[in-house]
Amino acid sequence: MANKKTKQEALNVEQRISSSEAFIDKNKKTLLYAAVAIIVIIAGFFLYKNYVIEPREAKANDLIFKGQEYFAADNYEMALNGDGQGYLGFLNIADEYSSTKAGNLANLYAGLSYAKLGKAQEAVNYLEKFDDCGDEIISPAAIEALANCYADLDQVDKATSLLLDAADRADNNSISPMCLMTAGQLFESQGKTEDALECYETIKEKYINSMQYAEIDKYIERVSK
Repeated sequence: MANKKTKQEALNVEQRISSSEAFIDKNKKTLLYAAVAIIVIIAGFFLYKNYVIEPREAKANDLIFKGQEYFAADNYEMALNGDGQGYLGFLNIADEYSSTKAGNLANLYAGLSYAKLGKAQEAVNYLEKFDDCGDEIISPAAIEALANCYADLDQVDKATSLLLDAADRADNNSISPMCLMTAGQLFESQGKTEDALECYETIKEKYINSMQYAEIDKYIERVSK
């Protein structure tokens, strides 16, 4: 009985092999074309990456560096719009190199430049275009900047929500207490003293090495009355 079963299993295996060989023989052209297509797609990706994406990224990086110099010198108009001598401006870099990391960063700088110029709505438009880059300093700082612009536009609920998000993401002694302090003051302006107290107490409990810690007791006392 065992020998019969073994022979039957062997026969089944042979049949499956024969069927597979027949399928491959019948469809070998189709399979070949599929393999070639996969190779072409992979090769195309690497060619695009090496000859299109990376050169564009390098070019955008070169352009944005000059803008950073103008920004650092408080020349926000030129940083935004260019200098007419080869530097395009953050607005054009963000538009023409939108698919690059530098183009994304140009959105952030454009938003910050508009904020420095007191143009809150224009700042919001560009800060919202900035995609989270994952950096533990840049990303929460960008959210904080966006929150401050919303506060300038009297959209306090959006501002406080973003400030709390930025504080949570940063979780450090520089950005977090600043965000919490601003959020607390905005909550106070709305009469939300419990929310304000929570912000101030978080600073006292978690960020003892921050500048805000030195005077946080008076804020806690004020909203605890």
